[in-house]
Amino acid sequence: MRFNYTARTKEGEIQMGVITAASPEVATALLQKTGLYVTSLEETTGEPIYAKKIYLFRRIARKDVVLFSRQLSILVSSEIPLVEALRTLASQTKNPEFQEKISEISEEVEGGTTFSTALSHHPKIFSSFFINLVKSGEASGKLSQVLSYLAEHLEKDYYLTSKIRGAMFYPAFVLATLFVVLTIMIIFVLPQLIGILKESGAQLPIITRILMVFVDFLREKGWIILLLLIFGAIFLWRWTITPKGKDFFDKISIRLPFFGDFLKMVYLSRFAENLSTLISGGLPITKSLEITAEVMGNSVYREIILKIRDGVRRGESISQVLTSFPKETPPLLTQMIMVGEKTGRLDSILINISDFYQKEIEVSISNLLSLIEPVLVVFLGLVVGFFVASILLPIYSGISGI
Repeated sequence: MRFNYTARTKEGEIQMGVITAASPEVATALLQKTGLYVTSLEETTGEPIYAKKIYLFRRIARKDVVLFSRQLSILVSSEIPLVEALRTLASQTKNPEFQEKISEISEEVEGGTTFSTALSHHPKIFSSFFINLVKSGEASGKLSQVLSYLAEHLEKDYYLTSKIRGAMFYPAFVLATLFVVLTIMIIFVLPQLIGILKESGAQLPIITRILMVFVDFLREKGWIILLLLIFGAIFLWRWTITPKGKDFFDKISIRLPFFGDFLKMVYLSRFAENLSTLISGGLPITKSLEITAEVMGNSVYREIILKIRDGVRRGESISQVLTSFPKETPPLLTQMIMVGEKTGRLDSILINISDFYQKEIEVSISNLLSLIEPVLVVFLGLVVGFFVASILLPIYSGISGI
C-alpha cells in the first residue's frame, strides 16, 4: 500500500511525500523512526492511465524469473539484506516491466510486508509454488537455503521446457516454410502453367489432371476451407480452456502412441522435482502435495496427486496410494518412493527420480529428432516430386511428340 503523508520535523518544517507500507500504522511508525511527526496520512489511488508507462511487446519471460531467483539466492546467501538485494536486482534488470515489479516488492518489504506477501501481489509472475516455498523459508528462518532450492528447481524446469521446445522448432519451421511456398505456388505460379497446358490441347497425364483439379478447387473454395480451419481452431482453443475440454485433451494426450509415454515422463519428472523441492523447503507433506498438484499442468495427474494427499491424511503412504494407478505411475516410481519413505530420505529419492526421468526425456528427444529428420526429407521429396512430375511430364510428352 502507498500513502501520501504530511509531517513536521523537530524544527517544525513541513514535509510531504509518499511512503509504501503494509498498513497506516506501519507507515506512521516508519516515519516516526526518521524523526517526523505525522499530521496527515492518506492512501494513494492508482496513477491515471496517461501517467503510466506503457511497454509494447514487453512481457516478463520465464527466463527473467529464473535469473531473478538465482541472483537473489546468491545475494541473500552472501548475507546481503533482502531489501538491498532486491534493489540491486531491480537496478540490474533489463526488462523495464520486471524492474518496476521488483522495485514495488522491495518497497513493500521495506515497509514491513513479508517477502512472501509482497510476491503474492504479483500472481502472474510468481506461482503459488514460488510463494509458498518462500513463506516456508520465512517461517523456518532458512530463506537463503530455500531460495537456493527454488533457484535450482526453476533452472531444471526451464532447461527441460527449453529442450522440448527446441526439439519442436525444427519440424515446425520446415512445415511452415513448406506451407508458405506451396501457397505462393498455388496462387501465383501453377495457374499460369496449368493454363498453358490446357491451351496446348495435348492429352495430359493423370497426375497432372489431379493437380489441376486440386488447384482449381483451392482457388474457388480455398477461402471456405481457410474459414473452417480458423473457426475450428478457435472452437478447439476455446473448448480446451474449459474444464471438460481440458480434461478430455489431458486424458487423450497421455494415451497417444510414443507421445503419451513421453508426456508421462515429463509429468512424473515434474511431480518428483516439485515435491522434493517443497519437502526440502520445510513444507508439510500434505501442503507440498497440494501445491504440486496445482502446478502439474495435467488434470489426470492433478487428480492422482490430490488423492495421494487425501490418502496421506488418512494415514496411508504415498507409495500405497500410487499402486492404485498402474497406468499413470510405473512400478519403478512406486518402488523408489517406497524406499524413500522407509529410509526417511524421500526428498533425495525424489531428486534421483527426477534426474532419471529427465535423462530419459533427453534420450527420447534425441531419438525423436533423429526420426523426424528423415521423415521430413521423405515427405518434402514426395511433395516436391508430385508438383515437378505434374508439370514436367506433359511438357516432356509434348517434346517427345514433336
